[in-house]
Amino acid sequence: MSRKMSRRDFMKLLTAGAGGVVLASCTPSEPETITVVETKEVIKEVTATPPSVVQEELADVLGTFPRRETLITDILTGRVGSPDNFNEWVGWKNRDRGMQTLANEPLWSVDFATGEIVNGLADGDPKYNADFTTCEIPLRKGVAWDDGEPFSAADVVFTIETLMSNDQWSAHSFFVENVKSVTAKDDNTVVFELAQPNSRFHTRFLDRWGCTWIMPKHIFEKETDQINFKFNPFVGCGPYKLHSFDPQGFWTAWVKRDDWDKSPAGMMYGEPQPKYIVYQNFANEGAKILAQLTHQADYLNLSSDGLKAILAQSKTSRAYQPTFPWVVNNDPCITGITFNTARAPFDNVEVRWALLLAIDIVAYAATAVDGSGTLSPVHVPHLGAYPKDYIKPMQDWLKKFTIDVDGEAFAPYDPDAPKRIAEYAKGRGYVFPDTPEFTEQAFGLGWYKYAPEVAEKLLLKNGFSKDKDDKWLLPNGKPWKITFLCATDTTTHATRNAMGAVQEWRKFGIDAELFPSDAGANLNGVGDFDVSGNWPAQEPWGAGADLYRTLDWYNTTYIKPVGELTSGHPSRWCSDTLLEIIKELRETDPADTAAVIEVGTRGLQELVKEMPGIPTYGYTGFLAWDETYWTNWPGSENAYSQPYPHWGPFKYQTPKLKATGA
Repeated sequence: MSRKMSRRDFMKLLTAGAGGVVLASCTPSEPETITVVETKEVIKEVTATPPSVVQEELADVLGTFPRRETLITDILTGRVGSPDNFNEWVGWKNRDRGMQTLANEPLWSVDFATGEIVNGLADGDPKYNADFTTCEIPLRKGVAWDDGEPFSAADVVFTIETLMSNDQWSAHSFFVENVKSVTAKDDNTVVFELAQPNSRFHTRFLDRWGCTWIMPKHIFEKETDQINFKFNPFVGCGPYKLHSFDPQGFWTAWVKRDDWDKSPAGMMYGEPQPKYIVYQNFANEGAKILAQLTHQADYLNLSSDGLKAILAQSKTSRAYQPTFPWVVNNDPCITGITFNTARAPFDNVEVRWALLLAIDIVAYAATAVDGSGTLSPVHVPHLGAYPKDYIKPMQDWLKKFTIDVDGEAFAPYDPDAPKRIAEYAKGRGYVFPDTPEFTEQAFGLGWYKYAPEVAEKLLLKNGFSKDKDDKWLLPNGKPWKITFLCATDTTTHATRNAMGAVQEWRKFGIDAELFPSDAGANLNGVGDFDVSGNWPAQEPWGAGADLYRTLDWYNTTYIKPVGELTSGHPSRWCSDTLLEIIKELRETDPADTAAVIEVGTRGLQELVKEMPGIPTYGYTGFLAWDETYWTNWPGSENAYSQPYPHWGPFKYQTPKLKATGA
């Protein structure tokens, strides 16, 4: 009879090997130089701290942030490349270091754990006219920016008009295409006259790991060069404000506002409990593990092995789920592989399919997440309502779908792939219910066949060849080398997917290698990569069946030439068919669920046919919480909020955390 593996059983299983993870990876490194920078001053020059005073500097930091009042977490996306620049409207500035999670408040947010759309700066739903050419948005009263200035409709109008005035703003193309005019009906109401029917216009302000934020008019209107303005210090309407940051990008610290009750989060959920929250970059996973084992990190994003090491050695740490598979599995991101379709040979759909069919998904998942990821064959994750609305209804289509291989039809779909990963997990010693229901929930409904012989035919057809060592050559006769752009942090799924793909492609005879970079966001944006661990599709909102956010990201409106920062998907791919689908969805009433699903399904089918990126598994959160200083984490048995410190709704979680007084 199957039973759930207890934590005690799990620890016994790992005792022999997991402890070595810490011992092998936690070799002390040279101390980092750290400088505390008060945000009243803009940083112009940083002098390296002499090693002899590093410990004194560290002590000063700890003196500034009393441990029992401070929550410490990691920066998901790693070390910050431009730590003194908070101008998110002109490109990525590591918003997950506290900007989106603590200090900023969007008009609306989605909490994917509850499926709730949370009113932030907005005071309710938008109102459209019958043909979706007018959108009126009510704003919350009594909100103040963290410098004390009142928030009003004037800030919203200023933001939109500013973004429309210069094509260097990231959201410029969207608003120029969609907005005819924007006016303040009164201090708490904004009215948009739209340039074309768009029933989803308001979703540009709905936070799902990024949306259009509102600028503080009283700050930006004083700047003559707004594009190069660093917006330092960051000023927002969230319950926390910027305290200080490391000019080398290793950490950013935030302090609870005295007037937290003038933030939407404070109005809705009450007073945040941590006085200080520090986002820190750790040198490697071993440093993360050591930090939590010594109670110097409360929240950590880890790899599968890292989570096992923590649970095996810490009596105060816990995972999201108390039993296998332990992980956060309700995240709306689909992870995988993104091709740069603006660069040959990845502009060829048959090459992209060849690279997919060269992947043994069981070996891939073993390398990436030790088999704990939930597969999805389409560009949305297997969670929430997406299996019911899309993945299950698409099973017949997927089984009938074929690609042409030398004049013969080949059906690439494999509904048995999840069963094979389940067998792998059993072989690893994991104990879980041996039922179709659990297999579907934990491992998915299907993926694609491992067919290297078919992949070979597709490549030969397109002029590729092999050398005497059975290594692939490009059509021009040069060795085929694929550089896979990923993060430097090995716990991120960008890197985990890269590891899986590189291993499989090397086995197939391609000279593939990892390219870890702290500049990954910029390299993705300007198209300076071959293949990337960037998500193969923008995640949906996580509430309802609407896939407009996912599909519209491919819109040609946002595509910029290689070398320029794109505001759409980094693959730089679109098709005429998908453009028609996007237009149709834009003009479909979001309340007509059946119509939304029908159009969305056709969009997913187009993505499968063209495969500009390969979906692999849904974002799997190997999250560890230490309960020494803070408790009441939103685990699976108490999922009152999304569980991550890097998502926007984290600010709504902070009032519910409980200090232990340790």
